Amino acid sequence: MSAEEFSFSDHSHRRFNPLTDSWVLCSPHRAKRPWLGQVEEASADERPKYDPKCYLCPGNKRATGAQNDNYTSTYVFPNDYAAVHAVQPDCSTNDIEQVAGKNASSELFRVHSTRGQCSVVCFSPRHDLTLPELSLDEICKVVGAWKSIYTKLSDDPNIGYVQLFENKGAMMGCSNPHPHGQVWALSEVPSEPAKEIASLKKFNQKHASESPDACLLCSYVKAEESNAAASESTNRVVVQNESFMAIVPFWAVWPFETMIVAKSHLSNINQLSDQQTRHLAEIMQGLTCRYDNLFQCSFPYSMGLHQSPTANHPDAKCCHLHLHFYPPLLRNSTVRKFLVGFEMMAEPQRDLTAEQAAARLRALSSVHYKHK
Repeated sequence: MSAEEFSFSDHSHRRFNPLTDSWVLCSPHRAKRPWLGQVEEASADERPKYDPKCYLCPGNKRATGAQNDNYTSTYVFPNDYAAVHAVQPDCSTNDIEQVAGKNASSELFRVHSTRGQCSVVCFSPRHDLTLPELSLDEICKVVGAWKSIYTKLSDDPNIGYVQLFENKGAMMGCSNPHPHGQVWALSEVPSEPAKEIASLKKFNQKHASESPDACLLCSYVKAEESNAAASESTNRVVVQNESFMAIVPFWAVWPFETMIVAKSHLSNINQLSDQQTRHLAEIMQGLTCRYDNLFQCSFPYSMGLHQSPTANHPDAKCCHLHLHFYPPLLRNSTVRKFLVGFEMMAEPQRDLTAEQAAARLRALSSVHYKHK
Protein backbone atom coordinates (compact mmCIF):
# COMPACT_ATOMS: atom_id res chain seq x y z
CA MET A 1 0.00 0.00 0.00
CA SER A 2 1.14 3.55 -0.72
CA ALA A 3 0.44 6.79 1.11
CA GLU A 4 0.20 8.48 -2.26
CA GLU A 5 -3.34 9.56 -3.22
CA PHE A 6 -4.91 7.56 -6.05
CA SER A 7 -5.22 9.37 -9.38
CA PHE A 8 -7.32 8.12 -12.29
CA SER A 9 -4.97 10.01 -14.63
CA ASP A 10 -1.83 8.29 -13.35
CA HIS A 11 -2.67 4.98 -11.75
CA SER A 12 -3.81 1.68 -13.24
CA HIS A 13 -7.36 0.49 -12.62
CA ARG A 14 -10.06 -1.69 -14.20
CA ARG A 15 -13.43 -0.44 -15.41
CA PHE A 16 -16.56 -2.52 -15.85
CA ASN A 17 -18.62 -2.58 -19.04
CA PRO A 18 -22.23 -3.35 -18.04
CA LEU A 19 -23.24 -3.70 -21.70
CA THR A 20 -21.03 -6.72 -22.31
CA ASP A 21 -20.44 -7.84 -18.71
CA SER A 22 -16.68 -7.43 -19.14
CA TRP A 23 -13.74 -5.42 -17.81
CA VAL A 24 -11.07 -3.18 -19.35
CA LEU A 25 -7.67 -2.39 -17.82
CA CYS A 26 -6.76 1.33 -17.82
CA SER A 27 -3.06 2.22 -17.64
CA PRO A 28 -2.91 6.00 -18.19
CA HIS A 29 0.77 6.26 -17.21
CA ARG A 30 1.71 4.15 -20.27
CA ALA A 31 0.79 7.01 -22.59
CA LYS A 32 4.13 8.57 -21.61
CA ARG A 33 6.24 5.70 -22.95
CA PRO A 34 8.34 6.28 -26.12
CA TRP A 35 7.12 4.69 -29.36
CA LEU A 36 9.53 2.90 -31.69
CA GLY A 37 6.96 0.44 -33.02
CA GLN A 38 5.01 0.25 -36.25
CA VAL A 39 4.12 3.50 -37.98
CA GLU A 40 1.37 3.44 -40.61
CA GLU A 41 1.61 5.30 -43.88
CA ALA A 42 -0.48 8.46 -43.85
CA SER A 43 -3.53 7.90 -46.06
CA ALA A 44 -3.91 10.02 -49.19
CA ASP A 45 -6.32 12.80 -48.28
CA GLU A 46 -7.04 14.01 -51.81
CA ARG A 47 -9.25 12.02 -54.15
CA PRO A 48 -11.11 12.96 -57.33
CA LYS A 49 -14.85 13.63 -57.25
CA TYR A 50 -15.25 10.74 -59.68
CA ASP A 51 -12.86 7.85 -60.34
CA PRO A 52 -13.45 5.94 -63.60
CA LYS A 53 -11.66 2.91 -62.09
CA CYS A 54 -13.76 2.81 -58.91
CA TYR A 55 -16.21 -0.07 -58.64
CA LEU A 56 -18.60 2.06 -56.56
CA CYS A 57 -18.76 5.32 -58.53
CA PRO A 58 -21.97 6.08 -60.49
CA GLY A 59 -22.31 4.35 -63.86
CA ASN A 60 -19.15 2.26 -63.43
CA LYS A 61 -18.90 -1.48 -63.88
CA ARG A 62 -18.13 -3.54 -60.82
CA ALA A 63 -15.65 -6.44 -60.69
CA THR A 64 -18.42 -8.93 -61.47
CA GLY A 65 -19.51 -7.02 -64.58
CA ALA A 66 -22.66 -5.59 -62.98
CA GLN A 67 -23.10 -1.89 -63.66
CA ASN A 68 -23.98 0.78 -61.11
CA ASP A 69 -26.88 3.11 -61.76
CA ASN A 70 -26.02 6.72 -62.50
CA TYR A 71 -27.08 7.50 -58.96
CA THR A 72 -27.26 11.04 -57.58
CA SER A 73 -27.88 10.28 -53.90
CA THR A 74 -27.40 7.41 -51.44
CA TYR A 75 -27.25 4.17 -53.43
CA VAL A 76 -27.90 0.61 -52.21
CA PHE A 77 -27.15 -2.60 -54.11
CA PRO A 78 -26.59 -6.30 -53.24
CA ASN A 79 -23.02 -7.11 -52.24
CA ASP A 80 -21.35 -9.00 -55.09
CA TYR A 81 -19.17 -10.85 -52.56
CA ALA A 82 -21.68 -11.48 -49.78
CA ALA A 83 -20.54 -13.16 -46.57
CA VAL A 84 -23.85 -15.04 -46.34
CA HIS A 85 -26.41 -16.14 -48.92
CA ALA A 86 -30.18 -16.45 -48.81
CA VAL A 87 -30.18 -19.92 -50.35
CA GLN A 88 -27.83 -22.75 -49.41
CA PRO A 89 -28.13 -26.36 -48.15
CA ASP A 90 -28.71 -27.24 -44.52
CA CYS A 91 -25.75 -28.68 -42.61
CA SER A 92 -26.65 -32.27 -41.76
CA THR A 93 -25.13 -34.63 -39.20
CA ASN A 94 -23.24 -36.37 -42.01
CA ASP A 95 -21.85 -33.02 -43.14
CA ILE A 96 -20.57 -32.24 -39.63
CA GLU A 97 -18.72 -35.56 -39.56
CA GLN A 98 -16.55 -34.31 -42.44
CA VAL A 99 -14.86 -31.80 -40.14
CA ALA A 100 -15.58 -33.13 -36.64
CA GLY A 101 -15.18 -36.85 -37.20
CA LYS A 102 -17.62 -39.67 -36.63
CA ASN A 103 -19.39 -39.94 -33.27
CA ALA A 104 -18.28 -36.37 -32.45
CA SER A 105 -19.65 -34.94 -29.21
CA SER A 106 -22.35 -32.34 -29.93
CA GLU A 107 -21.21 -30.58 -26.76
CA LEU A 108 -17.74 -30.02 -28.24
CA PHE A 109 -18.47 -29.73 -31.97
CA ARG A 110 -21.46 -27.66 -32.98
CA VAL A 111 -22.22 -26.34 -36.46
CA HIS A 112 -25.28 -24.98 -38.18
CA SER A 113 -25.91 -23.49 -41.59
CA THR A 114 -26.28 -19.69 -41.64
CA ARG A 115 -28.28 -17.82 -44.24
CA GLY A 116 -28.77 -14.15 -44.93
CA GLN A 117 -28.03 -11.36 -47.36
CA CYS A 118 -25.55 -8.49 -47.67
CA SER A 119 -25.77 -5.07 -49.29
CA VAL A 120 -23.50 -2.10 -49.97
CA VAL A 121 -24.62 1.45 -49.12
CA CYS A 122 -22.78 4.15 -51.07
CA PHE A 123 -23.24 7.29 -49.02
CA SER A 124 -23.17 9.62 -52.02
CA PRO A 125 -22.02 9.70 -55.66
CA ARG A 126 -18.93 11.70 -54.62
CA HIS A 127 -15.79 9.56 -54.49
CA ASP A 128 -14.00 12.18 -52.39
CA LEU A 129 -16.48 12.96 -49.60
CA THR A 130 -16.52 10.90 -46.41
CA LEU A 131 -19.36 11.05 -43.89
CA PRO A 132 -18.10 14.14 -41.99
CA GLU A 133 -17.70 16.02 -45.27
CA LEU A 134 -21.28 15.43 -46.41
CA SER A 135 -23.97 18.04 -45.83
CA LEU A 136 -26.54 17.52 -43.10
CA ASP A 137 -29.20 16.76 -45.73
CA GLU A 138 -26.94 14.16 -47.32
CA ILE A 139 -26.32 12.43 -43.99
CA CYS A 140 -30.09 12.43 -43.40
CA LYS A 141 -30.43 10.51 -46.67
CA VAL A 142 -27.94 7.93 -45.41
CA VAL A 143 -29.98 7.50 -42.21
CA GLY A 144 -33.12 7.34 -44.34
CA ALA A 145 -31.58 4.53 -46.39
CA TRP A 146 -30.71 2.66 -43.18
CA LYS A 147 -34.32 2.98 -42.02
CA SER A 148 -35.68 1.64 -45.31
CA ILE A 149 -33.23 -1.29 -45.31
CA TYR A 150 -34.01 -2.17 -41.70
CA THR A 151 -37.77 -2.07 -42.36
CA LYS A 152 -37.55 -4.25 -45.45
CA LEU A 153 -35.30 -6.85 -43.83
CA SER A 154 -37.37 -6.92 -40.63
CA ASP A 155 -40.33 -8.03 -42.74
CA ASP A 156 -38.36 -10.99 -44.12
CA PRO A 157 -39.20 -14.10 -42.04
CA ASN A 158 -35.78 -15.59 -42.86
CA ILE A 159 -33.90 -12.67 -41.27
CA GLY A 160 -33.31 -12.64 -37.53
CA TYR A 161 -30.72 -9.85 -37.29
CA VAL A 162 -29.75 -6.74 -39.27
CA GLN A 163 -26.28 -5.18 -38.86
CA LEU A 164 -25.64 -1.75 -40.40
CA PHE A 165 -21.98 -0.70 -40.29
CA GLU A 166 -19.12 1.21 -41.90
CA ASN A 167 -15.40 0.45 -42.07
CA LYS A 168 -13.72 3.77 -42.83
CA GLY A 169 -10.17 3.75 -44.14
CA ALA A 170 -7.70 1.12 -45.32
CA MET A 171 -6.46 0.76 -41.72
CA MET A 172 -9.85 -0.72 -40.85
CA GLY A 173 -9.87 -3.11 -43.80
CA CYS A 174 -11.95 -1.00 -46.16
CA SER A 175 -11.43 -2.50 -49.64
CA ASN A 176 -12.62 0.53 -51.64
CA PRO A 177 -11.98 4.21 -50.83
CA HIS A 178 -15.37 5.37 -52.13
CA PRO A 179 -17.23 6.25 -48.89
CA HIS A 180 -19.72 3.48 -48.18
CA GLY A 181 -21.18 1.25 -45.52
CA GLN A 182 -22.54 -2.26 -45.49
CA VAL A 183 -25.51 -4.30 -44.34
CA TRP A 184 -25.16 -7.89 -43.21
CA ALA A 185 -28.47 -9.56 -42.37
CA LEU A 186 -28.36 -13.02 -40.77
CA SER A 187 -30.83 -15.67 -39.78
CA GLU A 188 -29.73 -15.44 -36.13
CA VAL A 189 -28.35 -12.88 -33.68
CA PRO A 190 -24.49 -12.77 -33.63
CA SER A 191 -22.39 -13.01 -30.47
CA GLU A 192 -21.61 -9.34 -29.70
CA PRO A 193 -25.16 -7.93 -29.90
CA ALA A 194 -26.39 -11.05 -28.10
CA LYS A 195 -24.16 -10.12 -25.12
CA GLU A 196 -25.61 -6.62 -25.05
CA ILE A 197 -29.20 -7.84 -25.29
CA ALA A 198 -28.57 -10.27 -22.42
CA SER A 199 -27.25 -7.41 -20.27
CA LEU A 200 -30.15 -5.12 -21.20
CA LYS A 201 -32.65 -7.84 -20.29
CA LYS A 202 -30.83 -8.60 -17.03
CA PHE A 203 -30.90 -4.91 -16.02
CA ASN A 204 -34.59 -4.64 -16.87
CA GLN A 205 -35.45 -7.73 -14.84
CA LYS A 206 -33.38 -6.57 -11.87
CA HIS A 207 -35.11 -3.16 -11.72
CA ALA A 208 -38.58 -4.19 -12.94
CA SER A 209 -40.07 -3.74 -9.45
CA GLU A 210 -38.96 -0.09 -9.48
CA SER A 211 -39.95 0.51 -13.10
CA PRO A 212 -41.31 -2.00 -15.64
CA ASP A 213 -39.51 -0.06 -18.40
CA ALA A 214 -36.12 0.11 -16.63
CA CYS A 215 -33.33 0.36 -19.22
CA LEU A 216 -29.57 0.20 -18.72
CA LEU A 217 -28.79 2.76 -21.46
CA CYS A 218 -31.60 5.13 -20.44
CA SER A 219 -30.14 5.13 -16.93
CA TYR A 220 -26.60 5.53 -18.28
CA VAL A 221 -27.51 8.55 -20.43
CA LYS A 222 -29.16 10.28 -17.46
CA ALA A 223 -26.15 9.55 -15.24
CA GLU A 224 -23.72 10.93 -17.83
CA GLU A 225 -25.84 14.06 -18.32
CA SER A 226 -25.52 14.69 -14.59
CA ASN A 227 -21.78 13.91 -14.66
CA ALA A 228 -21.23 16.36 -17.54
CA ALA A 229 -23.00 19.13 -15.66
CA ALA A 230 -21.25 18.39 -12.37
CA SER A 231 -17.55 18.57 -13.21
CA GLU A 232 -15.00 18.54 -16.02
CA SER A 233 -13.34 15.54 -14.38
CA THR A 234 -16.53 13.47 -14.75
CA ASN A 235 -17.54 14.79 -18.17
CA ARG A 236 -17.35 12.15 -20.91
CA VAL A 237 -19.82 13.81 -23.28
CA VAL A 238 -18.32 14.95 -26.60
CA VAL A 239 -21.38 16.53 -28.19
CA GLN A 240 -25.13 16.28 -27.63
CA ASN A 241 -28.45 17.68 -28.75
CA GLU A 242 -32.10 17.22 -27.80
CA SER A 243 -32.29 13.62 -29.02
CA PHE A 244 -28.78 12.10 -28.93
CA MET A 245 -25.57 12.09 -26.93
CA ALA A 246 -22.10 11.24 -28.27
CA ILE A 247 -19.95 10.05 -25.40
CA VAL A 248 -16.68 8.32 -24.69
CA PRO A 249 -18.03 5.40 -22.63
CA PHE A 250 -16.72 5.03 -19.09
CA TRP A 251 -15.57 1.54 -20.15
CA ALA A 252 -14.12 2.48 -23.59
CA VAL A 253 -11.44 0.16 -25.01
CA TRP A 254 -10.17 1.98 -28.11
CA PRO A 255 -8.30 5.28 -27.49
CA PHE A 256 -11.00 7.56 -28.92
CA GLU A 257 -13.90 5.12 -28.87
CA THR A 258 -17.33 6.75 -28.72
CA MET A 259 -20.95 5.77 -28.54
CA ILE A 260 -23.94 7.73 -29.84
CA VAL A 261 -26.95 6.95 -27.66
CA ALA A 262 -30.59 7.93 -28.10
CA LYS A 263 -31.77 9.98 -25.12
CA SER A 264 -35.28 8.55 -25.29
CA HIS A 265 -35.96 4.83 -25.31
CA LEU A 266 -36.02 3.89 -28.99
CA SER A 267 -35.71 0.20 -29.81
CA ASN A 268 -34.68 0.70 -33.42
CA ILE A 269 -33.86 3.27 -36.05
CA ASN A 270 -37.29 2.99 -37.62
CA GLN A 271 -38.84 4.67 -34.59
CA LEU A 272 -37.01 7.92 -35.31
CA SER A 273 -39.21 10.89 -36.14
CA ASP A 274 -38.09 13.23 -38.93
CA GLN A 275 -36.68 15.59 -36.30
CA GLN A 276 -34.84 12.78 -34.50
CA THR A 277 -33.44 11.59 -37.84
CA ARG A 278 -31.99 15.06 -38.37
CA HIS A 279 -30.70 15.16 -34.80
CA LEU A 280 -28.89 11.86 -35.35
CA ALA A 281 -27.36 13.24 -38.56
CA GLU A 282 -26.22 16.34 -36.64
CA ILE A 283 -24.49 14.27 -33.96
CA MET A 284 -22.86 11.98 -36.53
CA GLN A 285 -21.56 15.00 -38.41
CA GLY A 286 -20.35 16.77 -35.27
CA LEU A 287 -18.57 13.69 -33.94
CA THR A 288 -16.92 12.58 -37.19
CA CYS A 289 -15.76 16.14 -37.94
CA ARG A 290 -14.05 16.18 -34.54
CA TYR A 291 -12.46 12.84 -35.37
CA ASP A 292 -10.98 14.21 -38.61
CA ASN A 293 -9.91 17.41 -36.85
CA LEU A 294 -8.06 15.55 -34.09
CA PHE A 295 -5.06 14.66 -36.27
CA GLN A 296 -6.17 16.57 -39.40
CA CYS A 297 -6.65 13.42 -41.42
CA SER A 298 -9.43 11.19 -42.67
CA PHE A 299 -9.87 9.46 -39.31
CA PRO A 300 -10.35 5.67 -39.66
CA TYR A 301 -12.89 3.76 -37.64
CA SER A 302 -15.36 0.90 -37.62
CA MET A 303 -18.86 2.07 -36.82
CA GLY A 304 -22.06 0.09 -36.36
CA LEU A 305 -25.62 0.41 -35.13
CA HIS A 306 -26.89 -1.74 -32.28
CA GLN A 307 -30.64 -1.89 -31.88
CA SER A 308 -33.41 -4.48 -31.82
CA PRO A 309 -32.21 -7.37 -34.05
CA THR A 310 -35.33 -6.83 -36.17
CA ALA A 311 -38.34 -4.58 -35.58
CA ASN A 312 -40.49 -7.53 -34.48
CA HIS A 313 -37.88 -9.41 -32.42
CA PRO A 314 -39.16 -10.81 -29.08
CA ASP A 315 -36.55 -8.78 -27.15
CA ALA A 316 -37.23 -5.53 -29.01
CA LYS A 317 -38.68 -3.76 -25.98
CA CYS A 318 -35.44 -4.15 -23.99
CA CYS A 319 -33.20 -2.91 -26.81
CA HIS A 320 -32.00 0.70 -26.96
CA LEU A 321 -30.72 2.31 -30.18
CA HIS A 322 -27.04 3.25 -30.09
CA LEU A 323 -24.04 3.47 -32.43
CA HIS A 324 -20.50 2.30 -31.63
CA PHE A 325 -17.43 4.00 -33.12
CA TYR A 326 -14.14 2.09 -32.77
CA PRO A 327 -11.19 4.14 -34.12
CA PRO A 328 -7.66 2.70 -33.87
CA LEU A 329 -5.51 5.87 -33.90
CA LEU A 330 -3.66 6.62 -30.66
CA ARG A 331 -0.94 9.29 -30.82
CA ASN A 332 -1.22 10.74 -34.32
CA SER A 333 -2.40 9.87 -37.82
CA THR A 334 0.23 7.13 -38.23
CA VAL A 335 0.40 5.44 -34.80
CA ARG A 336 -2.43 3.06 -33.97
CA LYS A 337 -3.55 1.05 -30.98
CA PHE A 338 -3.03 -2.72 -31.22
CA LEU A 339 -5.13 -5.26 -29.32
CA VAL A 340 -2.44 -7.90 -28.88
CA GLY A 341 -0.64 -9.85 -26.17
CA PHE A 342 -2.37 -9.14 -22.87
CA GLU A 343 -5.46 -7.85 -24.68
CA MET A 344 -5.83 -11.14 -26.55
CA MET A 345 -4.86 -13.41 -23.69
CA ALA A 346 -6.41 -11.61 -20.70
CA GLU A 347 -8.60 -8.53 -21.24
CA PRO A 348 -8.63 -5.24 -23.20
CA GLN A 349 -6.28 -2.47 -22.05
CA ARG A 350 -6.13 1.25 -22.82
CA ASP A 351 -3.60 4.00 -22.07
CA LEU A 352 -5.76 7.13 -22.33
CA THR A 353 -8.61 7.49 -19.83
CA ALA A 354 -12.12 8.00 -21.15
CA GLU A 355 -12.20 11.44 -19.52
CA GLN A 356 -8.96 12.53 -21.22
CA ALA A 357 -10.16 11.31 -24.62
CA ALA A 358 -13.53 13.06 -24.24
CA ALA A 359 -11.89 16.33 -23.24
CA ARG A 360 -9.65 16.27 -26.31
CA LEU A 361 -12.52 15.54 -28.68
CA ARG A 362 -14.87 18.03 -27.00
CA ALA A 363 -12.32 20.85 -27.39
CA LEU A 364 -12.19 20.41 -31.18
CA SER A 365 -14.28 22.36 -33.66
CA SER A 366 -17.35 20.82 -35.29
CA VAL A 367 -16.30 22.54 -38.53
CA HIS A 368 -14.20 20.24 -40.68
CA TYR A 369 -10.55 21.30 -41.00
CA LYS A 370 -10.81 21.32 -44.80
CA HIS A 371 -13.52 23.97 -44.61
CA LYS A 372 -11.63 26.43 -42.40
